[in-house]
Amino acid sequence: MNSIELLSERIVEEACSLNASDIHFVPRERDAVIQYRIDDDLVENRTIRKEVCERIIAHFKFLASMDIGERRRPQNGALALSNETIDVQLRLSTLPTIFEESLVIRILPNEVIPSLAHLSLFPQSANKLLSFINHSHGLMVFTGPTGSGKTTTLYSLIHYAKKNFNRSIITLEDPVETKSSEVLQVQVNEKAGITYAVGLKAILRHDPDIIMVGEIRDRETAQIAIRAALTGHLVLSTMHTRDAKGAIYRMLEFDVSLSEIEQTFLAIVAQRLVAMKCPYCSNECSPHCKKMRKSRRLGVFEMLYGKNLTLALKEAQGEEVDCDYITLKDVIKKGIALGYLSNQSMHKWIYQYED
Repeated sequence: MNSIELLSERIVEEACSLNASDIHFVPRERDAVIQYRIDDDLVENRTIRKEVCERIIAHFKFLASMDIGERRRPQNGALALSNETIDVQLRLSTLPTIFEESLVIRILPNEVIPSLAHLSLFPQSANKLLSFINHSHGLMVFTGPTGSGKTTTLYSLIHYAKKNFNRSIITLEDPVETKSSEVLQVQVNEKAGITYAVGLKAILRHDPDIIMVGEIRDRETAQIAIRAALTGHLVLSTMHTRDAKGAIYRMLEFDVSLSEIEQTFLAIVAQRLVAMKCPYCSNECSPHCKKMRKSRRLGVFEMLYGKNLTLALKEAQGEEVDCDYITLKDVIKKGIALGYLSNQSMHKWIYQYED
């Protein structure tokens, strides 16, 4: 094994030991820098020569069956890396910049999906989410920005359903991030003609009880997800909206009627991953301190269901209603008051309107 191969493997091993989610190779004018994404922080690891960075990127591209000679356009790839210390899936993304090619590697550990009780800051939120899985049909949408833990929560829910109810579960994702032997997993492949819409139509003929759709991102997918929920399937999916109510307006943009939303929606859940306050560090927690802590980030949830969901739908029609439910702001305030979270969580995740 040559020096570039050893260095590449060592970088991934070090990132895994720090529980980093991403590795960034950033070219600069005279050198290049390697950074690790640890929780929400981007931590600089080391500076290397540009030619070494180019060789490392070429090595990873070769392993991921990407075009090594093509540096002028973005590329995506994936590979599995396993040795005595690590067993991970890597997802690669290259981007041409003014200072040569940049590479970002997403690290996807092959670990057991944790239970929802270990993912949620407050136990009552986990219990309420699990109660929705008892329903035989309907649509449940999780909203939040990229990296807020939506997919992990979805997998935790469907594993619970498989273990406790022995449901037939099929997922449709782009890409499949967490491989599981418990469920049938289908990956979107637009080159092969498997789009979200086409894949979802095929899944409906495969006798599923629960369907997990990676993301509702267009009108056709939204319409088929609604139809699946109406015809006796429990559909779980995600969207990118700021809060729970935003999912209603996004579905309306996709030409889904309010009556269809009312008939199909079980719940809308807005999720965030919040950093737990370190009991040892007074200010910023160092990467090595984070490495020693098991619970560094947990999920907080804003849930819109039942009567409050009906009131939110009336509000979307223009009616003046008193829709009073526990929002993300309320949950984060509770976490701060109990000493679990810092005030920074409020500034980071909650948009404050000016009075």
